[in-house]
Amino acid sequence: MSALFGIALLVAGAGLLAVGLLGWRRRLPRNRFAGVRTPATLRSEAAFSAANRVAAPPVLAAGAVCAAGGALAFGTGGPALTVIVAVAGTGAVGLLLAGGLLGHRVAAAMPAPTGGCAGCSCGGGACTPTHGLGTVARHLVRHVRR
Repeated sequence: MSALFGIALLVAGAGLLAVGLLGWRRRLPRNRFAGVRTPATLRSEAAFSAANRVAAPPVLAAGAVCAAGGALAFGTGGPALTVIVAVAGTGAVGLLLAGGLLGHRVAAAMPAPTGGCAGCSCGGGACTPTHGLGTVARHLVRHVRR
């Protein structure tokens, strides 16, 4: 059982370290899975990049906590294993929440994109994709409702 928890914490730690490092280096692309993803951070590429740069230190710390917890979990059993997993998990979640809040605040303080409606380039009444197909569809629905 300790090997299972150890592996899970090590994998989570590696993932968090990778996301934190990419965010710190401003190489984390806007996506649906990793990084700080709030309406404010998804407004523009600049907001997403700034938010994840600010959130990177707590995310990196959460990754380190998970990795350390995973290393300690190997060969441990009983109540000690429970304490290690609980402390590592709670610490990582707390750090991730702090990083997400910091990133969101930075993105919310940035000015909204100026071109078009919420990030598209509406020049002359037609939306052209600057995001994925779902975003373009939402923009088109907004134009039809006007």
